Amino acid sequence: MIAPLHAAAAGDVSAFDVILWVALPYAAIAIFLVGHYWRYRYDKFGWTTRSSQLYENRLLRLGSPLFHYGILLVILGHIVGLLIPEGWTESVGVGESVYQALSAALGILAGAATLAGAAILIYRRRTTGPVFSSTTGNDKIMYVLLIGTLLLGFGTTVVNNATNHPHDYRQTVSPWFRSILSFRPDTDLILAAPIGFQLHVLAAWLLFAFWPFTRLVHVFSMPIGYLTRPYIVYRSRDPEPRSRPERRGWERIR
Repeated sequence: MIAPLHAAAAGDVSAFDVILWVALPYAAIAIFLVGHYWRYRYDKFGWTTRSSQLYENRLLRLGSPLFHYGILLVILGHIVGLLIPEGWTESVGVGESVYQALSAALGILAGAATLAGAAILIYRRRTTGPVFSSTTGNDKIMYVLLIGTLLLGFGTTVVNNATNHPHDYRQTVSPWFRSILSFRPDTDLILAAPIGFQLHVLAAWLLFAFWPFTRLVHVFSMPIGYLTRPYIVYRSRDPEPRSRPERRGWERIR
């Protein structure tokens, strides 16, 4: 059961604030979880990236690693920044100034790589005929939400660290996010954050709500089984297999 809003007693929270900072997050989380279950249960054949590598490979080889390695760093940074309290990092010797410097440097680097890779992939999708033809309306909405969320996050990071007194999101956004996960939403915290952070958060919730119905579901289909599967045995089609010497390390299948 969700506890009463902390600011409700003071009468500072409007109905609109409740919709944005309580109802929307819980609705997005519910849709994210139930949507993925439904998609996997009833649309297994659609659970795919719909790869277009056969249509064009040059730009893909450049944009895909930039985007995917960049987004992994972005996700890792968000996990640390949102889920790990400030006191925990200080207890292991990482002071606030050191944390802010590392967060800014890695955030800007990861964000730039992610956006550069995304720009290359979108350019490839728009200029390569077969790839563009395979782009659905669903894909276009997904790209708008994804790139919008990334731009808002990157812009907020750059602008926030360019000021003389950057906002410490670990005192507002992070504890608010943890209050959502603990079913004790504290809207005072998120309302104290600058508008850039708020817009980034709202865009992220919309992206999460739309996620299960896009090709982004492939994130949860890492081919871990490849690490333990047996090697593939190829049978020779040579009509006289004994006419050529066997390679060392291979045994003939009989």
